[in-house]
Amino acid sequence: MEKKPFVTKEQLEEIVKEYPTPFHLYDEKGIRENAKAMKEAFSWNKGFKEYFAVKATPNPYLIDILREYGCGCDCSSYTELMLSEAIGCTGEDIMFSSNDTPKEDFQYANELGAIINLDDITHIAFLEEAIGAIPKKISCRYNPGGVFEVCNGIMDNPGDAKYGMTEEQLFEAFRILKEKGAEEFGIHAFLASNTVTNQYYPMLAKNLFELAVRLEKETGAHVSFINLSGGVGIPYTPDQEPNDIRAIGQGVRETYEEILVPAGMGEVAIYTELGRFMMGPYGCLVTKAIHEKHTHKEYIGVDACAVNLMRPAMYGAYHHITVMGKENQPCDHKYDVTGSLCENNDKFAVDRMLPEIEKGDLLVIHDTGAHGFSMGYNYNGKLKSAEILLKEDGSTKLIRRAETPKDYFATFDSTDFYKKLKL
Repeated sequence: MEKKPFVTKEQLEEIVKEYPTPFHLYDEKGIRENAKAMKEAFSWNKGFKEYFAVKATPNPYLIDILREYGCGCDCSSYTELMLSEAIGCTGEDIMFSSNDTPKEDFQYANELGAIINLDDITHIAFLEEAIGAIPKKISCRYNPGGVFEVCNGIMDNPGDAKYGMTEEQLFEAFRILKEKGAEEFGIHAFLASNTVTNQYYPMLAKNLFELAVRLEKETGAHVSFINLSGGVGIPYTPDQEPNDIRAIGQGVRETYEEILVPAGMGEVAIYTELGRFMMGPYGCLVTKAIHEKHTHKEYIGVDACAVNLMRPAMYGAYHHITVMGKENQPCDHKYDVTGSLCENNDKFAVDRMLPEIEKGDLLVIHDTGAHGFSMGYNYNGKLKSAEILLKEDGSTKLIRRAETPKDYFATFDSTDFYKKLKL
């Protein structure tokens, strides 16, 4: 698959006249088309809801676009709950899936009427103490342990993950919660990350549907929803084929009709909590080449760094790079594309074959729409970049300004030191 930017060189040249690089740019048209496809793929399920993973792209302007297509918010912290409430997302439009959770977070989620998803059996007593009762509708997170395989290939290792309850704990948790007044139950599981296969969701669904049938039979608890969580990924590399969400939805439907419908559970709602799939391909990091270095290797220094996109530094993750205006030139130069942090892993690409890059060239780093800006930080005193929305009509909207030194020093505002700063 050829990876093409959703923005042209001419458009970028106009945008950088107003907003200096680096910045994250988002594609409204792509976001809308994808959200519509997601909704259609699961329209067969009456209660379906996508709870967008706020942690992936915590920008209210972008989440508001998804809200137009019926999406809720999957929150994991107090401030994510705050963001959701501020855009009018409350009640059962919020799924609160957290771990190692402070009581204040549980209390706030309960005040908003969010569906609370418990990560551990010990959290039942903790939640009850925090809010004074067990909600009528509640969910539990399941971790089967071991490895998760799709088509005889290992996709991930749930047994090494800190999340969720064992099967034995899950059954016991349902019994305890039912005794304490819970009336509607949900099951949640996240067993593999960033899968690029149409088989992941249907296979996960099969496991959870069979589990749900046994849970209802053995505990008497009414399972009203099953949350397939995230894990449906995107093709970061050009050789990967993207997931077909409609084929995925159909695969889940076939499994649903095979397992749940004959068990008399044909009213169970399907929930998802996708972040990367909903936003990842529809964001990019735009940066400019500002230095070149010729030592033991050939380096191109850009004005972005790992604080703008830490996935390559943290995971060794691949993000495709387009040198704007040189898409048709031969990739006959081998570069490390680097940022300015005092860390040797601050590299967006290592030994990457690219067209010849000259100072001043604009580079688009693909697939940063999820876990891009949101994972940013301020190491070396670096400031977070702006976020800009490329609207369907070709105009732009600033949806988050770039940080300034005043923002960086703001938490010193009650100290004598702050008074000495020349802000």
